[in-house]
Amino acid sequence: MDYFLVTAHFSAHAFTPQSGCNLSARGNTDFAETGSHVTATEYQNNTMNIFRLAGDVSHLVAIVILFMKIWRSKSCAGISGKSQVLFALVFTTRYLDLFTSVISIYNTVMKVVFLALAYATVYLIYMRFRSTFDSESDSFRVEFLLVPVAGLSFLENYAFAPLEILWTFSIYLESVAILPQLFMITKTGEAESITTHYLFFLGLYRALYLANWVWRYHTEGFFDQIAVVSGVVQTIFYCDFFYLYVTRVLRGSGKMSLPMPI
Repeated sequence: MDYFLVTAHFSAHAFTPQSGCNLSARGNTDFAETGSHVTATEYQNNTMNIFRLAGDVSHLVAIVILFMKIWRSKSCAGISGKSQVLFALVFTTRYLDLFTSVISIYNTVMKVVFLALAYATVYLIYMRFRSTFDSESDSFRVEFLLVPVAGLSFLENYAFAPLEILWTFSIYLESVAILPQLFMITKTGEAESITTHYLFFLGLYRALYLANWVWRYHTEGFFDQIAVVSGVVQTIFYCDFFYLYVTRVLRGSGKMSLPMPI
């Protein structure tokens, strides 16, 4: 997700000039999660951050792995459609600045790619290969995520303006959007190796972003409380999965068995 992160971060920053919000306090965050104006110089400096670039690559790899898995197998078995809908909502609410500002051709193209892949994946799950979708196992109550996230977005944000609230909503929602997928894996008791690879790269993207934030705080004195706290929460959800991935999947097992819920 190299360029993805940089793009997402800058796109979020681009919200500021149009919405009238002063997000200078947040500064130029990462493509995957910001919303304030970024100069060409800042853009170049951001791309030099190896952690952010590696995170962007990981994010992109995760999305492509999932899309190609569904497309080639013509099956979405083991994939949570609810998680994919939530991720599509994350990108939609984060990249609304596509209609208000253009930071660079690259930035715009990457946001469009993210949105296109997200909605294409949702289409494959709920339309093209709907007969292979396991709706009974994908039973997580997403309203338990959406309602608290929406409420928190109004209470804790950097500016009480529509685009800024939606950006905040996207950050909070991304931190929990994977829960339906993890719940589905736990419920069925196992996951195909390709699905675990997708989750691994998705978790790696977030872990690399945590390293990016540490680096930026050390070198720039930059700290984005909303993005960092949400990122930590999201990474925690992946910790147990990371352990199982390394000890089971990377050692040659075709599927990763998980303990069944009590």
